[in-house]
Amino acid sequence: MLPNPGTRIVDVGCGPLGLRAFAPELDVTGVDLEDRPGYPGPFVQADATQRLPFEDGQFDLAYSNSLIEHLPPADRPAFAAELQRVAPRWWVQTPAFGFPLEPHALLPFAHWLPPALRKPYWRLGVAGGWEEISLLRRRELAALFGAPVIAERLGPLAKSWIAVRA
Repeated sequence: MLPNPGTRIVDVGCGPLGLRAFAPELDVTGVDLEDRPGYPGPFVQADATQRLPFEDGQFDLAYSNSLIEHLPPADRPAFAAELQRVAPRWWVQTPAFGFPLEPHALLPFAHWLPPALRKPYWRLGVAGGWEEISLLRRRELAALFGAPVIAERLGPLAKSWIAVRA
């Protein structure tokens, strides 16, 4: 299913613009933990690891781009269940643990270091302040969503994983 202007989409972890920046013609409701007063469309401030203020199946598609790695691993099953509750289809992307460049700090191998070494190394990157980020492996994303997980590749390496239920 390709989204069209009649497709109801919830963009979980939308940030300031999210999917609306790339597809302003679509019916997208943004959800973020932080308030986004300038978000260009319907917006709900909510924690997606808790019950979202939507009915079961209210949306056609739940979309989440590079959010799940920011969640504590213990909260990820609740997040996955909530996306699956509000939409029968989903598209969830996350950077791949196996890719050698950590995509937030843009530092090689940073995510493979133990936190005691990662934290001082992180300051050398572009991410700014320290944030505990835990990248996922393919099997972890597949276990959370029980759906096919496809690789977004850069050459022979998986740069990110995308769980899709079309």
